[in-house]
Amino acid sequence: MSRTPMLAVGLAAALAFGAAAAQAQSSNSQMKNNSMAAPNASSSMNSNSGMAQKASKADQKFLKDAVEGDLAEVNMGKLAQQNGQSEDVKQFGQMLQTDHGQHLQQAQQMAQQMGVTPPTQPTAKQTKVYDRLSKEHGAKFDKAFAQAMVKDHKQDIAAYEKQAKSKGPLASFAQQTVPTLQKHLQSAEALTNRGATTGSGGMSK
Repeated sequence: MSRTPMLAVGLAAALAFGAAAAQAQSSNSQMKNNSMAAPNASSSMNSNSGMAQKASKADQKFLKDAVEGDLAEVNMGKLAQQNGQSEDVKQFGQMLQTDHGQHLQQAQQMAQQMGVTPPTQPTAKQTKVYDRLSKEHGAKFDKAFAQAMVKDHKQDIAAYEKQAKSKGPLASFAQQTVPTLQKHLQSAEALTNRGATTGSGGMSK
């Protein structure tokens, strides 16, 4: 009699062990499948992130030009407040310094995010224009400054509008910038027209 209960107990234990082993194996298999899926998803995210960070040659050039342009405009804005005669020119200079100063920070940040080293100085051509205007004062400066800003912002608007039509990551950035550049152009043209009607001196070349 004692042997039969022992066999029954042993059989029950064996069945219970087998069920536990099967459950553990199923659980391990599920965990293994999950652990394989996670790295694939992570790898995909990292790959997409890497692609988003990479800047094409055209994007690199645009970002460098944008930073150099902002640096030049900030300097010109400061110069207008120092050498300008009319209050309108001084206020326009303040607007340039503020708007392009803010835009400069955005452009520098985007350049760094896309792996582009942002320039720290304007171009040689922009520096040459600044040096020439820095020698002018009063009404003569006002006229020369306004004309330079009209020419400069027309070029900037053309470049930003072209970038805005692209499918790259900088299209939205360019689209948001165009209205500000157009506002600057209108202000510069108003200064030029005002100077022409008042008979201010022309820009020396």
